Amino acid sequence: MPDYGHEVQREIYQEARLPAAARLPISYEEWKLKAREVLPKGIFDYIAGGAGAEYTIRANREAFYFWRILPRVLVDVADRDLSVNLFGYRYPTPILLAPVDRQELYHAEGELATARAAAATGVSFVLSTFATRSIEEVAVVMGNAPRWFQLYFGSDRDVVVSMIRRAEAAGYLAIVVTVDRPVHGWRERELRNLYPPVIFNRAVANFITDPAFLARLARPPQQDMQAVLDLIAHIAHNPALTWKDIDFVRRLTKLPVLVKGVLRPGDAQLALEYGVSGIIVSNHGGRHLDGAVAALDALPGVVDVVKKRIPVLMDSGIRRGADVVKALALGASAVLLGRPYVYGLAVAGERGVTRVIRNLLADTDITMANSGARTIQNIDRSMVVHAK
Repeated sequence: MPDYGHEVQREIYQEARLPAAARLPISYEEWKLKAREVLPKGIFDYIAGGAGAEYTIRANREAFYFWRILPRVLVDVADRDLSVNLFGYRYPTPILLAPVDRQELYHAEGELATARAAAATGVSFVLSTFATRSIEEVAVVMGNAPRWFQLYFGSDRDVVVSMIRRAEAAGYLAIVVTVDRPVHGWRERELRNLYPPVIFNRAVANFITDPAFLARLARPPQQDMQAVLDLIAHIAHNPALTWKDIDFVRRLTKLPVLVKGVLRPGDAQLALEYGVSGIIVSNHGGRHLDGAVAALDALPGVVDVVKKRIPVLMDSGIRRGADVVKALALGASAVLLGRPYVYGLAVAGERGVTRVIRNLLADTDITMANSGARTIQNIDRSMVVHAK
């Protein structure tokens, strides 16, 4: 298996001959700082910010601090294996790229740059419904590399069905239904900046290429883009969404169906009863509900209910290899990475996303070794203790 830790460290050391200004950042904090420098304030605040006072964002990070790794020693970790099996597919690492919308805001190539980086590093890219590149465009770029499609189940069921069928036809391996955003959060940074991103025509690619959506328009998109935006605003979200709609998706497709945004053990039990294939424990990175429980703190309760009957993944707050190991130790089958790779995209496009991914893989690999874990399967709850 790849020795990510040594490989990536060697790559970084080889940059010593470059001037400091030409070297890419290393830490999450450095990537964020550099992204702040290169992005307009409104765009940076859109990706960096969250709901209300942003206490949920803070909670997501603090939760990782209070879980501490309890390493095993004198374990043979000379050859390490980071691969995981999800829904019958072997992924080389336990890290996926979370769905992030409107990526053209951060780099001209948008999701295509992210998709190429994901394919090159072997991580699965979860494409957002509100992407700036279509389901099919991303599939072409990724070739045979693994990819999932994130679905906002809107109020027009014909469009929902059409997008799922397109994802199936384009070789996506799973459908991720986001369920934790009935309405748009109270995001003070966006309000202060007077920054509604949809006015920049960035979230339309999957709609203006969809036959069911186009059938709703009186004129082609290129003749009346305002009508496109108005229709998306009207149908894209569905505050009336219930578990019956999840059951509809599950019966519609043979692909694994995951629900993203589960925090309560009771909702995890309902997910099992409605036959979903997987759960993603997430609070949407704190973007829509201020004061919510940290995703990492919610993870053990969900895992205890599921009892390994289906995979439980986790996102919201993953920044370093120790975070990945802690989430896996608390029962996650894999984790999703969000803001860090977007900062990489903003700073250096495909190269930036690739470096962010490889840095995280290297950090995870080294953390595993120094924790006494040779494989992902060796990581369990005995490897972490809570500091409180």
